[in-house]
Amino acid sequence: MDRCIVLVDAGYLLGAAASLLAGEPSRSRITVDHAALIQGIRERAESDTERPLLRIYWFDGAPDRVPQPEHRRLRVMPRVTVRLGALTRSDGRWAQKGVDAAMHAELTELARNRACSDVVLVTGDGDLLPGMMAAKEHGVAVHLWAVQAADGDYNQSEDLVAEADERRVLDRAWITKAVRAKELSGACPPPPAPRPEIAAILSAPLPESALAASAQRAAEEAAGVQHAETPANGDSGAPHHIPAGKGVPTPKDLAALRGPGAPAAAQHPTNATLRWSSDKGWVERPGGAAESAEAAALPTLAQLTTAEQRWADREEDITTVGGDPFEVGQVFARRWMARLPEQHNLQKLSTMYPRIPHRVDGELLRYAARFGLLAHKDDQIDEHDRYAIRAGFWREIDVHTAVEHAPVGDRAGE
Repeated sequence: MDRCIVLVDAGYLLGAAASLLAGEPSRSRITVDHAALIQGIRERAESDTERPLLRIYWFDGAPDRVPQPEHRRLRVMPRVTVRLGALTRSDGRWAQKGVDAAMHAELTELARNRACSDVVLVTGDGDLLPGMMAAKEHGVAVHLWAVQAADGDYNQSEDLVAEADERRVLDRAWITKAVRAKELSGACPPPPAPRPEIAAILSAPLPESALAASAQRAAEEAAGVQHAETPANGDSGAPHHIPAGKGVPTPKDLAALRGPGAPAAAQHPTNATLRWSSDKGWVERPGGAAESAEAAALPTLAQLTTAEQRWADREEDITTVGGDPFEVGQVFARRWMARLPEQHNLQKLSTMYPRIPHRVDGELLRYAARFGLLAHKDDQIDEHDRYAIRAGFWREIDVHTAVEHAPVGDRAGE
């Protein structure tokens, strides 16, 4: 039939694009506008083959063959079919399994059934050579597309290049219509906020006995006196010492101070002040049960979402949300704010900056996991991504509260 079909090896296409634009083949270094990319492929295929497009087959790998957000967006696009192989990790590197075999099977089946007159292959793997030869034997013209190599050399099997009927190169100008390199931020994110129970202990004053023991220890060490270690059974009754020269006691020191006989201030600091790190520096928040009660009173997004809204949220996640960590935090915050029945809850949350209440934060990170942020990080969200997710959440909260508090004249002029 006088139609063309495109078979895309996504690992090759996006890996080569990352090498060209970002200097390394990691797909995490680029941002892809999949709608623009698919449209560009369709227009280029119809132009090169002078045939109408029947379908684009998108071959990619995924952990446990579970579709990732980009795959869910692609498979609902017109004329696009997604085929997934496995994505496995070996020696610290991720590798696709079964993608080449699936492309070979699809290519030979299409040619055998005479489903098209022209096939466009976007790949560089020589394992597809037998499939290409079989397609040609069935009277199909094979067009091989390459992504411009960063070093100007081939990034495809020479056997594939030699066997193809036509060959085209997708140059930098074509690639950058839909793909761009991510900008690396030079600023390092602030350190993660301390756990509240540890922060409370650290902010409590040390008992006088511990301070005295620390001073004595420092004097003895300066004099070269060596202390024998306390027996493991603790029968000696010798006081626990905090090593000299430490600005902050270690967890082991704190455990000793919180043992039997320690002052109540060390065991249960009721007036502790928690200090949280953020992009605005250190922010102090009162500790204790009052903050926990306020945080527990905030409703979660799941509690505010109806079944109809849940379905609409999934559709939006699939079709429009890109999966960037900062964007994920913004989307979550936007939905949460829009469904709050009482806006005083939003003001209550704003006073807790930069700490997101535990229940809301856990729900936020679980939502982020839907976008594949766990896929390449041993089932844990990277610390930098977690910071970006929470930063996006607070950014959306800040924008909303700033608009709410702006004078009417200022809002009208926006």
